[in-house]
Amino acid sequence: MEAQSSRLRLSILAVVVISLFGALFARMWYLQVMVANRYQLQATADRVRTVSIEAPRGVIYDDKGRLLVGNRTSLVVTIDPAEFSKLTKHAQADLVARVATELTNSGVPTKETGIRTTLADKQYSLLQPIPIAVDVPDDVELYFSERAAEYPSVAVERESVRSYPNGSLAANVLGYVGRISDTEIRAKQGGITPTHKVAKPYQPDSEIGKTGVEAAYEDELRGTPGIEKIEVDAANNPVRVLSETKPIPGDSLVLTVDIDAQNSAETALAAQLTQLQGRRESGTHQTMKAPAGSVVAIDPTSGAVRAMATYPTYNPADFVNGISTEEYASLTGGGSDNNPLINRATQGQYAPGSTFKLITATAALEHGLITGSSAYDDTGGFHTPNCVGAACFKRNSGGEVLGVVSLPMALTRSSDAFFYRLGYQFYVNSGQYGPSALHDVALNYGLAQPTGVPTGNEAVGFIPDAATEAQRHKEAPAAFNGQWLPGDAENAAVGQGDVLVTPLQLANAYATFANHGTRYQPQVVQAVLKPDGDPTKPADVLVVVKPVVTGHVDLPPAMYDPILTGLQGVLANPKGTAYTAFQGFDLNAVPLAGKTGTAEVTGKADTSLFASFGPVGGPRYAIVAVLEQSGFGADAAAPVVRHVWETVTGQSQTQVTPQQTGIIG
Repeated sequence: MEAQSSRLRLSILAVVVISLFGALFARMWYLQVMVANRYQLQATADRVRTVSIEAPRGVIYDDKGRLLVGNRTSLVVTIDPAEFSKLTKHAQADLVARVATELTNSGVPTKETGIRTTLADKQYSLLQPIPIAVDVPDDVELYFSERAAEYPSVAVERESVRSYPNGSLAANVLGYVGRISDTEIRAKQGGITPTHKVAKPYQPDSEIGKTGVEAAYEDELRGTPGIEKIEVDAANNPVRVLSETKPIPGDSLVLTVDIDAQNSAETALAAQLTQLQGRRESGTHQTMKAPAGSVVAIDPTSGAVRAMATYPTYNPADFVNGISTEEYASLTGGGSDNNPLINRATQGQYAPGSTFKLITATAALEHGLITGSSAYDDTGGFHTPNCVGAACFKRNSGGEVLGVVSLPMALTRSSDAFFYRLGYQFYVNSGQYGPSALHDVALNYGLAQPTGVPTGNEAVGFIPDAATEAQRHKEAPAAFNGQWLPGDAENAAVGQGDVLVTPLQLANAYATFANHGTRYQPQVVQAVLKPDGDPTKPADVLVVVKPVVTGHVDLPPAMYDPILTGLQGVLANPKGTAYTAFQGFDLNAVPLAGKTGTAEVTGKADTSLFASFGPVGGPRYAIVAVLEQSGFGADAAAPVVRHVWETVTGQSQTQVTPQQTGIIG
């Protein structure tokens, strides 16, 4: 009985053993046959790392092929926050201390607190290495590479970074680059360049254009990243490169900007503002803070921007390899007056003052309100009919009595009374001329709308009339009463009240008049070149940016000629408001036309403006300057514009100094 029982137990055990071995063999067959390929791929993936290699960005040239933005190689010490967080607090402190010591000993002064502050900076993503030292010597790379095990999370990377051979020149045109944000990477991932239709994927540590041309032409400037597949050992150390795709540099750009004109505009603007700071304006006795301003030069025949200066400015090299939150705050924390990242040419909005009289004159002639010879007796100001009170009489600048003037002399001598009267007539005859007659002509000149310049963040400006006032009241009844009164129309006619323009809009309006009425979209790029292309070789050009017409102003001779005569007289007539500022400039060789503007700002010194174009008969430039809190247009802005004209026409340079007629030293 016992023997039978033993045999039964052995039989059961045998069945169990056979079943176990069967299951084992089945599993081995499954792994080695059924899913062998899948696990082989997984094993390979575990020992192969794919590395994206950023490509150099395309370089940027000026209109004559001179380098504005290039590339250079920078050695950057980084700490991987993900790896760093795996260390104990003690190990982290020890690592930071040793890294700071080694960098300092290598000639890169570094503090432990500085590294900790950088690692805690919210601008950096926790998914990408954080730069803690830039432009380190070669021996630093060698030191950390040989001691990788002693410095976990620390690496030294070679990066292609932007270089700026001209320093801060044209900074607000060029813009700057920085590390891509989470929002940007979601928007740009898998981006395609319009010229080549090639995918240019971004990584969390990729650089991207943030402002200016760098941002507007990001798709062209960004290169195509390379790919390396590297075999690593169990300790994650590289063993060999399995395959490699070389990065392809981005396309290059040729701008419309002329370095010489740009440098002249920036130099003259900065010098004039610096000289004016702290002086008092004779008319208002306001202290002129002269904190900021802009100069724009544009080609009336194409819309090509030859110079776009803004002050204060910055050096885009400060953003290379990233900028800390503290540094960024110190750069921009001084308020709008001192923020160098504001491109005042496209983002600054100013009352144009008497430079707006070009628009008012055009509207008055277009609607038959006056002719080129209509006379008006300027007694020193204009009294609004049927109006009682001191505010009903608006005076010329300084209360000057000009006597009988027609349109040309009213422009030459800047008769406010002449144009106040036109504003009033537009108001009382709105049934005949339309309630938005002046507003519509301003729009035809490109005001109160973006110019379309492809640099982004462009201010719109504002031209008031009855309709816009009603709309503003509807949107914000507490802030605007919705009324449109005679005084509002009179102020608008001389570029005051709520009229706002950007310097680029104003320059484009005068360029439109200069070429007899064709309004172009301002352009800052004239051509896209193939990677590493030569700007002097037509074969290297991928895309030519052609002029774009965006509007037209009808200017027959009966309208054009009297306005032109008046604008030429501003500079050439001894009674012209800019005659003194242009004394000694050879107007016979280079005939110019222009208009001064002095815009009142409540509680501050006046905004100084001067708009010009020339040579008359064959215009190549329209040049405008706007200087904040700087006094009369003839005193501050006109000398700046003259300096730029001297540069672009080759006339002898005069020192940029404020005129003394409206300034107390």
